[in-house]
Order: sequence, then structure tokens, then C-alpha cells
Amino acid sequence: MTENKTFEENLEELQQIVDRLQQGDVPLEEAMNQFQKGVKLSQKLEKTLSEAENKLTKVMTADGQEQDFHLEDKESSQE
Repeated sequence: MTENKTFEENLEELQQIVDRLQQGDVPLEEAMNQFQKGVKLSQKLEKTLSEAENKLTKVMTADGQEQDFHLEDKESSQE
């Protein structure tokens, strides 16, 4: 059974794992399991952020083609 959690839910879960591990009262075996789970969550969050960044840096041209989005530096063009 795979749960499709939101980015925010995964981030909250990762924060809970970090908080619990930082308290230092977790048995070693459980700490190792939680650490591994945290690493997987971190990787999933990084992938989600990377995919979002890729989407946000693309624009559609008038003919429906994707191209990279570049902000023009207005200050340097005014000098």
C-alpha cells in the first residue's frame, strides 16, 4: 500500500523524525530505522523540489513549445 503524501506532509514527517532523533532517547535499532526513513524522505523531497524548479523555469512559446525562462536584468539594460 503506497501512500501519496503531499510535499508538506512528507516535510512534516521528516521534521518529526529529526526532532525525535535529536532528543537522543531513541533505542539504537529504532534510531537507525528512523534515520533510513528520514534519508528516503529527504531524497523524495529533494526530487519534488527539483521537478518543481524545472517546471517553473520553463515557459510556453506562442507555438506551444517549451523553452527556458530567463529574466532580463532590467537594471543593467537601463545603464
